[in-house]
Amino acid sequence: MSLKRIMLLSQFELTRLFATKRGWLALAAFIMVWLMILRYPIYHAVSVLNSPEFSDIAVQIAGSVGLYSLARWPEAELSVYWIIALFSFPVFTLFVSADQTVEDSKRGTLRFLTLRASRSEIMLGRFAGQALILLALILTSALAAWVLMLTRDPALAFNGLGKLTSITALLALTTLPFIALMSLLNLLASSARLSIIYASLLFTVGNLLIGYLASHIELADWLYYLLPGVHISSIAPWHNIDWHTFAIPLLQSLALLSTAYWLMKRKDL
Repeated sequence: MSLKRIMLLSQFELTRLFATKRGWLALAAFIMVWLMILRYPIYHAVSVLNSPEFSDIAVQIAGSVGLYSLARWPEAELSVYWIIALFSFPVFTLFVSADQTVEDSKRGTLRFLTLRASRSEIMLGRFAGQALILLALILTSALAAWVLMLTRDPALAFNGLGKLTSITALLALTTLPFIALMSLLNLLASSARLSIIYASLLFTVGNLLIGYLASHIELADWLYYLLPGVHISSIAPWHNIDWHTFAIPLLQSLALLSTAYWLMKRKDL
């Protein structure tokens, strides 16, 4: 396995987004959506949290859903951003990483690539490229929230940078199993759109089925760990974040990529 070939393949993923007209349109849409989120939900939520009339009520409401510590952050913009991004980026990841190998397989490009790189290098290169794309998008949106915070209170700049770094790292880590899932589904579906449909069915039907089994079999609760994002609800309140926080998405990514590689070795490209 060549690290250089993996890096070249991941660089191609970055080029498809940042150096093509289609990629620019996608980036423009992403920027517009996050500008709206920053301008309305985040800006107005911070106004409520800092308002003398409503701050106590907002803290009580946040405490009732387990988000008391977040409501007490001086960096209110980042706390609201954290909650919105934590639940929106995994869904966004499914769409961004929906086409890793499936369309190339249809066009015959994937067979051409196997003449110059191994199947494992192709899979890891595409996965790494998607991970870098998501990291760049997460960092961009987090920096925008940090800048919005500075317009309110520049004194929070240094402390805000520390929280921004932690938020970016946790969000990037959370998206990894979702990217790996799409790597696997790309080998089972015949198009990128069908991969998204498969993922939607997995999270809806899968959750319902596991919930039904868990109501009859106590140990069936462990099946939830097969689904990416199972740790999201535990890290949302931003307390008791321990090694499980990092181990769960990493192990899920490893398991999904291993399964994808096993299928890719046996698939006729």
